[in-house]
Amino acid sequence: MTLSDLVHQTGEWLRGSGPHGEIVMSARVRLARNLSQAPFPQWATPPQRAEVLKRAVEGVNGSAFLKGSMVLELKGLSELDRLFLVERHLISREHATGGFSGAASASGSHATANSTDSRAVVVSDREIVSLMVNEEDHLRLQVLQSGFNLQEAWVILNRMEEELERKLPYAFSAEWGYLTACPTNVGTGMRASTMLHLPCLVMTKQINRVLHAITKLGLTARGLYGEGTEATGNFFQLSNQVSLGISEEEILDNLERLIKQVIEQEEAARKALLNQSREALEDRIWRAYGTLKSAHLITSNETVELLSLVRLGVDLGVIPTLERGRVNQLFIQTQPAHLQKLEGRPLNPSERDARRAKLLRDSL
Repeated sequence: MTLSDLVHQTGEWLRGSGPHGEIVMSARVRLARNLSQAPFPQWATPPQRAEVLKRAVEGVNGSAFLKGSMVLELKGLSELDRLFLVERHLISREHATGGFSGAASASGSHATANSTDSRAVVVSDREIVSLMVNEEDHLRLQVLQSGFNLQEAWVILNRMEEELERKLPYAFSAEWGYLTACPTNVGTGMRASTMLHLPCLVMTKQINRVLHAITKLGLTARGLYGEGTEATGNFFQLSNQVSLGISEEEILDNLERLIKQVIEQEEAARKALLNQSREALEDRIWRAYGTLKSAHLITSNETVELLSLVRLGVDLGVIPTLERGRVNQLFIQTQPAHLQKLEGRPLNPSERDARRAKLLRDSL
């Protein structure tokens, strides 16, 4: 498998299936781990980070669980290829640019700004598993699943993490748990999250109340691309904030309980809109569909907002001719890096707007 193979592949999390797939686009579980007796990436020298990368690749190559995975060193990738991986949710924006998320580099740090040296990502054949090397921590392991599949994602990730630990001893404290570069990750090192599509809570102006309530109960809300991004297209990534003093199972149970409440509120909002203003709702959906089918120039932001309405139309049975998985795929294929990878050449913003519109017309 090569990077180019991913362009025409539908990632597992985009399939549009799984429990509550009409509201929960994807579930992700991530673990932060650091190798023992090695400085955290932002305090390590270039040779030390290179040694961590070497050990990580050896561990991956000796892993039965990760057999056949693709290993990509970021310094060998173009800026476009790195953005492509970000759009597919396989690496973070910080990993792509050489920055550090969460814990900022302290004075005396050996890390240089915008340096991708000794950074890498490991991607499994179906994009279920990815592993970032030398991001904020030595290892960031994640599993992505379609729908509300947190428990299944955790089973896969736990097996992989235990296998790697036999080859790569982790930095661990009996008192504090797994040691991480950012204090908010100390303990389990776990971040579990779901990507929710909540258009009717937004339309009924209930979304701020819902987000405020879950924040008070220990969750955090982010946008489509995680930390530092705002919600677009009515997509909200909800995840746990606490990883210390609580077990992995407790984190997942708490997240699942709260997400189920948000799902119920979105379902209620959808039902209320259908009962009280069906014609107005269907009009918004069909206008969005018509614009996407006929536009000859369209921006990325407008596309995401209109596709959100079309996805709602598919889920409500208003547009019976489309499949949810195809709409999900269009969210990704119409992003800037994907468009340029599909075209096989760099495109300026105007060219991207035209190519995006043609892709939508052809698809719809």
